[in-house]
Amino acid sequence: MVMMSLRQQALAAQKSKATFVGSIAVVLWALLALFTTEVSSIPPFQLVSLCFTVAAVFSFVSIIVRGKSVLRVLCQPLGAWLLGVGGLFGYHFFYFLALANAPAVEASLIAYLWPLLIVLFSALLPSEMLRWYHVVGAVLGLGGATFLVTKGHGLAFEPEYGFGYGAAIICSLIWSVYSVLNRRYGAVPVEAVCGFCAGAAALGFATHWGAENWVSPDAPQWFAIIGLGLGPVGAAFFAWDYGTKHGNIQILGAVSYGAPLFSTVLLIVFGKAEATPTVIVGCLMIVAGALVASREMVLRSRRKA
Repeated sequence: MVMMSLRQQALAAQKSKATFVGSIAVVLWALLALFTTEVSSIPPFQLVSLCFTVAAVFSFVSIIVRGKSVLRVLCQPLGAWLLGVGGLFGYHFFYFLALANAPAVEASLIAYLWPLLIVLFSALLPSEMLRWYHVVGAVLGLGGATFLVTKGHGLAFEPEYGFGYGAAIICSLIWSVYSVLNRRYGAVPVEAVCGFCAGAAALGFATHWGAENWVSPDAPQWFAIIGLGLGPVGAAFFAWDYGTKHGNIQILGAVSYGAPLFSTVLLIVFGKAEATPTVIVGCLMIVAGALVASREMVLRSRRKA
């Protein structure tokens, strides 16, 4: 019994650590808005392809420096490749398609249903159990995100933007399904994400050459692109991969609504947004949602104390 209890404690600690690592991705994604203000003139598919290229190059170098075999890292099941490349590229493809064919506020909110969908879809995993506080936390987070994105104004879903709304729904489905199904490939090392980034970059460049004109970045823009590739479009996906494979998927889903919260705070700090009452309410709702969803972990830490 003692051995079993120690083993359970070790597994719980490992799961908590993976959940924390996955949450780092949320913090890094919050930097997207701040960084992209410096590269707004770069076409979207060109930008995401360059960022994924930076992420792939640096991760490949890291693997080589640590003495690991790149071929062994990349030698993964076909299903893992389809899920990884499809998730990374598919999300961005339909997100940009949605923004191009629907108002940004409505399209962004529909696309940002993925944290709630992750929480709901997690019930399909054999090793997970969906609790009421996971759902409540995710719904609170969605409400807070709505306040932040709309700034307290109403939403207007017009029928003529149906194609864009549909693309946003597909976008949210792709990322939520990717995040939940990623648990099936827990044996695939996190380093394999470097290959997925390279695949997403290749597909992004193909889309760029077919739909956009190349814009040469200047020096400050290259710094921003490298920053994006190292953080929000680089390390974030490695952290998310580890978290969704080994962490608490429901908590990660609810905590993901922290991305617009941190993003808004950064924009306020750097003078690019105002701390209005609506923004404060949205932030409080997201924090409350994260705390409610993390109820089990909070209670466990209190019992240890």
